[in-house]
Amino acid sequence: MSIDVVDRSTSARSDAGPVLQIEGLSVDFVTDHGWTRVVDGIDLSIPAGSVVGVVGESGSGKTVTSLAVMGLLPGATSRVSGSIRVAGRELVGMSNRELAEVRGAEVSMIFQEPRRSLDPAFTVGSQIAEVVRRHEGVDRKAAWKRAVEMLDAVGIADATRRAHAYPHEFSGGMCQRVMLAIAMVCRPKLLIADEPTTALDVTVQAQMLDLMRDVQQQVDVSILFITHDLGVVAQMCDVVNVMYAGQVIESAPVESLFLSPQHPYTQGLLDAIPDHRDRLTPLKSIPGAVPAPWDWPQSCRFAPRCPHAGPECEAASIPLSSIAPADSLHAVRCVRANDLFLEGITG
Repeated sequence: MSIDVVDRSTSARSDAGPVLQIEGLSVDFVTDHGWTRVVDGIDLSIPAGSVVGVVGESGSGKTVTSLAVMGLLPGATSRVSGSIRVAGRELVGMSNRELAEVRGAEVSMIFQEPRRSLDPAFTVGSQIAEVVRRHEGVDRKAAWKRAVEMLDAVGIADATRRAHAYPHEFSGGMCQRVMLAIAMVCRPKLLIADEPTTALDVTVQAQMLDLMRDVQQQVDVSILFITHDLGVVAQMCDVVNVMYAGQVIESAPVESLFLSPQHPYTQGLLDAIPDHRDRLTPLKSIPGAVPAPWDWPQSCRFAPRCPHAGPECEAASIPLSSIAPADSLHAVRCVRANDLFLEGITG
């Protein structure tokens, strides 16, 4: 199997300070089992100008992590602990009013279903202009002008006229472009993209990824890219964090992860990528499913599904550790990492 991993090393400025710094992030929800932890001790850093991916199956904790960063989790039924800093500013513990000032200006988010995020009662131009007025205090005329300019920047043809259209008059791909315009109109430092291409067909998905790369370079925004699609990760990301059952189980530069995965779960995800050149071999999958948070094993959480699990995997706690002193950028949560020789994707 082969997959094209885009070399984006010149675009990421790893020597700059982090735009997003997450340390020890945990999230608990009220469930039928009482307070239940669904995200457990996440550490994640995004340098200025870089794209960092978070990948994993549904139920791994990807979206909950992103909503915690945005401060969008329900206060009465969730608890967030740890530290989330955007450009050095601590978000955990902020009031809703303070978070409202940060959203859109410092950090923005686009979602998987753009039609659910756009208000059907207002034109797309007015929804973009409202963000400008809210955060920059300009008058209606200036805000509308910015809205039209932003629609043009994200590739909406005849932006002056289309700014007066309503969301139902746009296709799914065009609605996602509108969402990107809303997210970027105030030039935030961080953009969170939560499965932004999942609902789009292959051609529109490719166009959206190209657009996001262009916007990222023009505006110099850092991106937290959440997806289940490793093909998208290969095109977009500088660094990849693989999540499983509420934990980061592997973190590495994108090329290192694809060529030399260190965790059996990561290899399972890579093996599951369809090979368009081989239509006869059955698609591979990882047996079983991500366990519910109240059923997490006390040791390695992937062990019940892992073909390499052994007695040593029964340790009470397995930390995320560098694979070698010479490769401190590649870390894995697996006690057998040094014993296994896992196959990556070449070509």
